[in-house]
Amino acid sequence: MFKKPLSTLKTSAPLRSSDRRKLKQRVVSSYGISPEDGDVLVPEGILSAKFNTHLSESGTVYLSPDGDPLWFTAGKASEELIPTIYTMWKLPKLLPFISTPAAVIPVLVGGADLMIPGVVYHTPSLREGQLVSISQYTHAEKPTLSPPLAVGRMALASDKIQDGHQEKGKAVYVLHTWKDHLWDMGSKPDVPETVSFALEPQPQSADDPSSKDAESENGSPVDASLPSPGNDSPAAEEIPANTLPSTCSYTSDEISALLHASLLQALSTVLSEVPASSFPISASTFYSTYILPYRPAFPNSVLPIESDSSDPQDITIKNSGHKSLTAFLKSAEKGSLLTLKAPPKHGQQTEVVVTAVSASHPSVATHKVYVTVKDLETRAAKKAQREERLKEAEQESGHWVEIKELWKPHLRSLELFEALGGSGKTLYELTEIRTLLNNYITSKALVNPREQAYINLDSVLSDTVAAKAKKTKGTETAPAAAPVEFMKRDELTRAILEQMQSWYEVTAPGKDPVVKKGALKPIQVVVKIRQGRKASTLVTGFEPFLVLSGDEMAEDLRKICAGATSVSPRGGGVPGLEVLVQGKQSKIVFDYLTNKGIPKKWIEVSDLAGKK
Repeated sequence: MFKKPLSTLKTSAPLRSSDRRKLKQRVVSSYGISPEDGDVLVPEGILSAKFNTHLSESGTVYLSPDGDPLWFTAGKASEELIPTIYTMWKLPKLLPFISTPAAVIPVLVGGADLMIPGVVYHTPSLREGQLVSISQYTHAEKPTLSPPLAVGRMALASDKIQDGHQEKGKAVYVLHTWKDHLWDMGSKPDVPETVSFALEPQPQSADDPSSKDAESENGSPVDASLPSPGNDSPAAEEIPANTLPSTCSYTSDEISALLHASLLQALSTVLSEVPASSFPISASTFYSTYILPYRPAFPNSVLPIESDSSDPQDITIKNSGHKSLTAFLKSAEKGSLLTLKAPPKHGQQTEVVVTAVSASHPSVATHKVYVTVKDLETRAAKKAQREERLKEAEQESGHWVEIKELWKPHLRSLELFEALGGSGKTLYELTEIRTLLNNYITSKALVNPREQAYINLDSVLSDTVAAKAKKTKGTETAPAAAPVEFMKRDELTRAILEQMQSWYEVTAPGKDPVVKKGALKPIQVVVKIRQGRKASTLVTGFEPFLVLSGDEMAEDLRKICAGATSVSPRGGGVPGLEVLVQGKQSKIVFDYLTNKGIPKKWIEVSDLAGKK
């Protein structure tokens, strides 16, 4: 739903106290939570804004005072409040859950729905259409669940998955995910730590049908009785035998060597580019970010053994000879690969931190780079995204052109974007500019306390949007306009865009994206009178959209319109071609262009047949 930028996002406005209380009551009654939790999930100063998705689906998003999206509704007639990932991280048990393997998460983030073979465990008795959260399941000695990473709606009842009534198809229609464009509107914090399960056997009657394990298409078991994270019940269903981790093919010393290779891999690639300002990094964050993703995807190619069934998931600290993360990092420090700092004796920090790394170490220079677990996951995610885009294109029109309007900081706006925490070399979409601006306004408390529709401009904003002094012929330069003190948020955004360079990106199926400087102009379809009283339809400006050529269009329209067509260079020194179609054919040409995948907003039709 939010895999592409919103087409429109209205200015956010604070809710009145009475509306905020009504919203809180809706949340409390709908989700059965306490009033205290309601205050956390519907805080004082909450904002609301109307939006339209890239598919023109309307809705309302509710934002925290800091700009984090907390709730949203979807559809004109829908009043159901759907929690965002930010809200789910505040109260993970707000929704029942479904878990899926790590390799599936990038596919969901790319915009796909969760398929039945991807379900590992779920809360029991889920109804069709019920809201659920989706977490990453990691199978190990102590299985773990990540915090919710997606929110969706059940495509079918869970008993159909459990009993194996359906082996293919969709299990959950995904509405919102971590790292989608709704998520990007907020502060984008790090993912909280995973939660371990205490899975203990529970006696069952031999006649109990629920004791029979159902398996999905890919062999992953589906167990409806697994407790949700944080469940206080001491007993839970036993995991079927085929999900227990197999005996590791490597010895503990060999696992230690593979972990050491993973550190060298990270040092020779990503860590060599990490700025010094990113340190210190806590031990757990360093391990999850720079060790685990850089484990060899094919361990046998790095450390050969007789068995070919080695699993990169077996390469963990617990299976190594170090037994603890601190011991592993201290071993690396002893080898001069990194520098550690112990936690203060009386502080809240309890783990060591990495203060620096040595990417120029001789062992890093001699390290042979290999294919990592992260490489495979990235490839799988990109492949899933490509397949999803092609599938959508087939469903909609067979070919669909995606167009992004972009802006780059330029001259007077460079200083502003440095103050906003952005970069002068980055191309920004409108939603990204709005997010940076909203975060800046919030951090500087620039909302006018009397008229909250207006923003008080500080010196940086005022200097950016101030009108330039104009010079007329035969006169001196006119005096600069007085500094602007306040503006409406939308007016401020437009004024900033005027001080930026226009760019655009066009993406067509099967072709590399094209990024060019300048504002993209719509295709012109103009009906004119030519050669006396004969009407003709002229089509120009189609070249930047990648899916059309002049000769192909002329041939297609000749058949569709059953009339003469021609292709010629545009006049007046303007580059490009002009396709001429005999007769008043603007409606047919418009339909032809949309069927080729050109969005309607990028086609302008005008009839000049009655004008001379």
